[in-house]
Amino acid sequence: MGSPRHDGGVIGISEHGPGADATLAEVVSDSGIRRVDVVAWRDLDDPEAGGSELHAHEVLSRWAAAGVDVELWTSRVDGAARVVERGGYRSHRRSGRYAVFPTTAFQGLAGTLGHGDGVVEIWNGMPFFSPLWARRPRIVLLHHVHAEMWQMVLSRGPARLGSTIEQVLAPPLYRRDPIVTLSQSSKEEIVERLGLPADRITVAPPGIDTRFCPGPEKDDGPLVIAVGRLVPVKRFDWFVGAMAKLRADHPTLRAVVVGEGYERPALEAAVRDAGAQEWLTLPGRVSDTELVELYQRAWVVMSTSAREGWGMTITEAGACGTPAVATRIAGHQDALVDGVSGMLVDTMEDAAVAAGAILADDELRARLGKGAMEVARRFVWDQTAQIAFGVLAEEARHARLSRRS
Repeated sequence: MGSPRHDGGVIGISEHGPGADATLAEVVSDSGIRRVDVVAWRDLDDPEAGGSELHAHEVLSRWAAAGVDVELWTSRVDGAARVVERGGYRSHRRSGRYAVFPTTAFQGLAGTLGHGDGVVEIWNGMPFFSPLWARRPRIVLLHHVHAEMWQMVLSRGPARLGSTIEQVLAPPLYRRDPIVTLSQSSKEEIVERLGLPADRITVAPPGIDTRFCPGPEKDDGPLVIAVGRLVPVKRFDWFVGAMAKLRADHPTLRAVVVGEGYERPALEAAVRDAGAQEWLTLPGRVSDTELVELYQRAWVVMSTSAREGWGMTITEAGACGTPAVATRIAGHQDALVDGVSGMLVDTMEDAAVAAGAILADDELRARLGKGAMEVARRFVWDQTAQIAFGVLAEEARHARLSRRS
């Protein structure tokens, strides 16, 4: 039997494969893939873990539940066990934060990196160059192009090196590899900026956990929240600036930035400079329950990122009935439907104006909140996992056909 067909945009069902209503377990059984090795930069327990690590966990745990023996190979987490089991898969945390890239490549070349029937590379800025060492069916998860992010987080020399690797050295090696990305706008950017062929890129939007749902009521007064790692690419200074502008027109406004990261001192300074210590709080990481409650109570969620593959905070908040104001970037343009589930903006000033309009208009806020819930219903993790596995299964099928030839 065959398997889901990779046609570069969607996953279809081949004439020899399982039916269109096949479950992931049936697709796995049909594929002949029993073990998969996944290489990634960080583990979910890493203090700087974000959307990429959460995405990997949601997908890999579903593959494991469908019968795949999954081994995840990442950098170590200081003070934590080197091997941990979660969600039915094993995470091997071994090399240092940056040493994990050459170490993984050398082990791949030596044939000591797992023994799976397939390899999945999560290309998060710096690639693992799996086309040079993985001789098994292989796919690449590439959420977005990092572009100017290199300059945001590294000094001039290392930033230039990272950018050159991402945009000049790596793309020719990956032109024949199947790529799975999160959004149509990210796919278009990958094609434009990295020159990878569109017919080798499949879109698999991330899902939303069922715990994200509407709450009993919103806060009595305006509450605007932002969620993410406190790192430069998130541009939380824009959020602070926009909230300071809004406070003049909404004197009972409260704002919250949920998350942790090395930019905390700079962000705390921005809050002090804005005189916002009394009404803009930085609680750090919060529990899953607390995060859901914040989404439910908020009037607006805001994402001011410069780069995103998707914008999971947008759709998570949307599932809770909270509209979003977000920058007009790849990823956001798919997670948010402008004028339906929120508003897309281009500048900090635009963000303040858009959020102000939503806070001031009960009817607009209700309409966008309803639209956000309707948009969020489209995104299911089971579908994400099945699309991604379908691409790997198709690569395995081609490999079998090549051997027979």
